Amino acid sequence: MKGVSILGSTGSVGCSTLDVIARNPDAFRVVALTARSNHRRLLQQCMVFEPDLAVLTDNGAADVLREGLQQAGLKTRLLAGAGALVEAAGLAQADFVMAAIVGAAGLLPTLAAAQAGKRVLLANKESLVLAGHLLIEAVANNGATLIPIDSEHNAIFQCLPDPGGRRSKLGVRKLWLTASGGPFLNTPVGELETVTPEQACAHPNWDMGDKISVDSATMMNKGLELIEAGHLFAMSPDDIEILIHPQSIVHSLVEYRDGSVLAQLGNPDMRTPIAHALAWPERMESGVKSLDLVAIAKLEFQAPDTDRFPCLALARAAAERGGTAPAALNAANEIAVEAFLDRRLPFMEIAAVIANTMECHGVEAVESLETVINADRWAREKAGQTVKEMGITV
Repeated sequence: MKGVSILGSTGSVGCSTLDVIARNPDAFRVVALTARSNHRRLLQQCMVFEPDLAVLTDNGAADVLREGLQQAGLKTRLLAGAGALVEAAGLAQADFVMAAIVGAAGLLPTLAAAQAGKRVLLANKESLVLAGHLLIEAVANNGATLIPIDSEHNAIFQCLPDPGGRRSKLGVRKLWLTASGGPFLNTPVGELETVTPEQACAHPNWDMGDKISVDSATMMNKGLELIEAGHLFAMSPDDIEILIHPQSIVHSLVEYRDGSVLAQLGNPDMRTPIAHALAWPERMESGVKSLDLVAIAKLEFQAPDTDRFPCLALARAAAERGGTAPAALNAANEIAVEAFLDRRLPFMEIAAVIANTMECHGVEAVESLETVINADRWAREKAGQTVKEMGITV
């Protein structure tokens, strides 16, 4: 029985991971659960799975959870604060670590899991966006295993000839990352200025958190995935293409030099890549229903429109610049999306805030974690200043 730590257990990926584990109770034991502030859901999860450790990074929420654990008579140890995430990631009882924290906050615990030699199930794409080669080196130097959970990267992982060893360009001509296009794929561009957070978070295919849903609506999510894929599979930005696929059935494709194209298909349900990563190199039950291609009848594909999705072009430019550019891009995006969700920034100005930040950023080589952290901090301050200067309330 394998021990699993779930970083970000109350989010959509974390909940899906627990669902898969519950379907395979003889194979896995939950040893740690972490969240930011959702003490109610975390208490419910602790009551069901009885982990050795629970972590809440919000101290006030941790106080409430502590009382709930005591009342339930649970022996789960509770820690509070962001630093406790690193302990959960390196817990001796954990064989696998699901890295499902959203945003740059997931970098340090994900890196800690790699340094502890765990099987890292990577749903936190920002870890690779910010510090790609540092994470890849940590995996290689400490005998860890890195398996991507994002449906697109997991699909590519499944389509490569040797995913457990040299995930390189061996015979590969190009990678194709598919994107649904989000809720505004066919909305007239002129109407996007008045988009509300509720509309942006209403994804047509996937059940995701607010931040990732907005990233999908701007297609920044796909831009970050382009950067992630470059690190995961040792591919340059020129060798990675984005393809709009509204049905979200084909999760990504690998094109080979001989003309072959391999694709991974499935219903849009995160339990598929989660189950794949937990069981790899075997397969196991995920709870996902069989794909009915006859019922779907038609699969559509189109090139993305960068006028509609300027964030995609910004992300590709950051990937090409390299160094600290992706870290600055991600930080500016997190600040801009937060302002949009708080109704302090119009939807179409998200890209403007990011572009302004990137124009002012002096790119440095990523030689240490400190370099990444400094670039992240600078970009957050710059993007926050830009939002304030705009002085817009929506």
